[in-house]
Amino acid sequence: MSAARLSVEARRSAPIFAALGDETRLRLVARLCAKSPLSIAALTEGTDITRQAVTKHLHVLEGAGLVRSSRQGRESVWELEPEPFEDARKFLDLVSKRWDDALERLKAHVER
Repeated sequence: MSAARLSVEARRSAPIFAALGDETRLRLVARLCAKSPLSIAALTEGTDITRQAVTKHLHVLEGAGLVRSSRQGRESVWELEPEPFEDARKFLDLVSKRWDDALERLKAHVER
């Protein structure tokens, strides 16, 4: 893979990793993975995080394309958007492949 393609993929994935770079947001994603869709009330249940704080974190995740909301009656419910997670996984796979290739080159050089 070329450095240019890796750069494009990194630029595309950066907002995803930035949004996931917070412990509270990671916990929200984990809860949405376990059961989705969930209301803000359900997402705050059993935590010491306020509904306002959860809402702010959900909006960050939404800005990165990781979640979406919809109305169910009077409540907004939130669910994961799987595609950005797949994009992030693909980027990590690319980086992993480059790392494996570099290690193979180092091994071959050392064994010579």
